[in-house]
Amino acid sequence: MRPRLHSLIFVCMALGVIAGLLLGLVEDKSGEGFTTTIRWLDFVGKTLFIGALKMIIAPLILASIVAGVTSIPTFHDAGRIGIRTLAYYMITTTIAVAVGLALVLIIRPGDRGGAESMRAQRTAQLAERRVEFQAETGLDAAAAAPQYLTWLASREGRGQSEQYERVVAKRDRSTFDMFVDDIVAPMLDNPFHALATRNSLGIIFFALLLALACAAMGAPAKPVVDFFQAMNLVILKITQWLMAFSPIAVMCLMASLTATQGPEVFETLGWYCGTVVGGIAIHVVILLTICALVGRMNPITFLRGIREAWAVAFATRSSAATLPVTVRCVTEKLGISQKVANFTLPVGATVNMDGTALYEGVAVIFLIQIYGGMDDVGITLAGGAILVIFITAVLASVGAAAVPDAGLVTMVLVATAVHLPVYYLPFIFAVDALLDMFRTSTNVMGDAVGAVVVDRFEREGAT
Repeated sequence: MRPRLHSLIFVCMALGVIAGLLLGLVEDKSGEGFTTTIRWLDFVGKTLFIGALKMIIAPLILASIVAGVTSIPTFHDAGRIGIRTLAYYMITTTIAVAVGLALVLIIRPGDRGGAESMRAQRTAQLAERRVEFQAETGLDAAAAAPQYLTWLASREGRGQSEQYERVVAKRDRSTFDMFVDDIVAPMLDNPFHALATRNSLGIIFFALLLALACAAMGAPAKPVVDFFQAMNLVILKITQWLMAFSPIAVMCLMASLTATQGPEVFETLGWYCGTVVGGIAIHVVILLTICALVGRMNPITFLRGIREAWAVAFATRSSAATLPVTVRCVTEKLGISQKVANFTLPVGATVNMDGTALYEGVAVIFLIQIYGGMDDVGITLAGGAILVIFITAVLASVGAAAVPDAGLVTMVLVATAVHLPVYYLPFIFAVDALLDMFRTSTNVMGDAVGAVVVDRFEREGAT
């Protein structure tokens, strides 16, 4: 009997973890052999597999939304589906942030375990910085606090990683700037440029306009509608072909991540990782409860139906790259109508980031718990600051791109909103790749539950 694809994916995921641990033990991480092995693993997993999935994202979003909207009988029906979809996404994202903030305030990972040594190291480092500042400027750090903080910000930014450079480039943006740059401007992008650059918001906005125009024109636009409906089916067929390669690709991705990160990442950030994963676990239970009570679908049936999409999201850390798989799973295995799936899932992959929103709130409060009260972190966790973190975490998750590490970039908005210097963010970079796997798979699960919920209301409305 031929094993099912999802079983192969999970087996290969486990084999990849084992292979990665063995590789980290037998090879010197600074040696040429280790580097070459990782390069080949990344070539198979990232370059070939994730690259192939990303290749079909743009045409899939365009074709699926046009096909989905044009299959809806009336403008009223289309508006109803859109309102229900966005309402669901906003509610679940808000719940996710609330869960994360409650958990991090109860557990207080910034006051436990290795976090204490992180604070002690930073305290000693700041003492050295004050001496360096006085030697360079002749000024006392306490007496010349504004000049010292400016000097410290420039000093701390030197020699940081490429991740930090991407993060710090966004630090001076206001909420309005983020709204214009990350939401409005991408929506109004040239549609051909949006397709070429995989600008999801731009593709979605143009696809909606195109679909509504086709619906308004009626019969003369039927060739256009037929084209996009056929294109949608063709993209799903390509997705099936790509998924045949997924077990090997997932094994390579897991081996590369495990070998480069290693189990030691938990030594100093264990409580923080536990808080994030615990919050995500609670939110998953909430999503499954919504699926059962509101979507009227057995959670076991739901989990069985999306396990391929969940595994791919976990390994690739990209809800956009997983989108073709998610569409295939919910339509073929959960019986969700094409018109609902083709609208809710592309929109969800762009704006619905439950795991990311939860993570950003936890991360910022964790860093404040450790470093609050130091020379450059004057903030305390009062009610006002927590409310600001809550609101900005919800907003920032909407602007997060559906790609690996996107949460780090949008976290800048949350950090700067409460005046946490962005050069503290690299302290959690070591475990971000690991946590990104959990939050991305949660993002995809949230999208799938949204499709189930909206589809249930649509079916009941049609009867």
